[in-house]
Amino acid sequence: MDTILLALGSAALFGSMAVAIRLGFRSGANAETASLATLGTALVLIATYAIARGQWDLPRAWPFLVAGVLAPGCSQVLFTAGVQAAGSSRASVTVGTAPLLSVAIALLFLGEPVVAGVVVGAVLVVAGGAVLASERTRPEGFRAIGLVLAAGAAVLFATRDSLIRRLGTHTAHVSPALAAFATILSGTLAVLLVIAIRRRPVALRSAAAFVPAGLLSGLSYLLLFSAFYRGRVSVVSPLVATETLWGVGLSALLIRQELVGRRLAFGAALVVAGGVLIGIFR
Repeated sequence: MDTILLALGSAALFGSMAVAIRLGFRSGANAETASLATLGTALVLIATYAIARGQWDLPRAWPFLVAGVLAPGCSQVLFTAGVQAAGSSRASVTVGTAPLLSVAIALLFLGEPVVAGVVVGAVLVVAGGAVLASERTRPEGFRAIGLVLAAGAAVLFATRDSLIRRLGTHTAHVSPALAAFATILSGTLAVLLVIAIRRRPVALRSAAAFVPAGLLSGLSYLLLFSAFYRGRVSVVSPLVATETLWGVGLSALLIRQELVGRRLAFGAALVVAGGVLIGIFR
């Protein structure tokens, strides 16, 4: 039960983060500034928590630095750019397909068992993605590249999930909070490297607009890592996919430009239903 509650809590926070990022873009910031501000805030939050708990043996957490380069490092830039281009609701639905990828990786590389019900869940997830892709009514300023970027983020999230689960079962001496800190630390450094390579300007005045997103992200990671330490990837990842409902629901309530119609809502429901089925039959 603890695993389920932690995963669902992480999902609610992650879905809310997507909306907070979308709202933050009203400041005029670029995706790199948004990514850096979000991860930087999350890093401070998790570091404070880890220090307060006396969990600060950072050298032992070095394996998680590798995972952080994938997500939230590269994935944060892709996801943030996806939200900027396609909107928080549509990016959330796309990222919600990550459980399908997570389960595939877990089956191939972690030796987790195959169950027939997973096939039905996989079909629903794919169907949800197809419904989203065929959507006709889209908000002004929508760019399809946003869905591609969000899909790239989903691949990285799925890979990260399996890697974290594997590390969590072999590095019991590293607390979830410390593991989360190490992951976000390397993720932040990866974003800084991207900014340096692309020579993108960082608008410090606009960075404050993404502090709420960073706080939500930090809390989401703390719950996520605690869930992975307790349960299998094929259980946790589908539950975390319910973030799609939060992303779509909050977007409909708070961001009128998102134009959340029946097709988008139906696609989101299919993705979540597929994720839940995968979780049940795993």
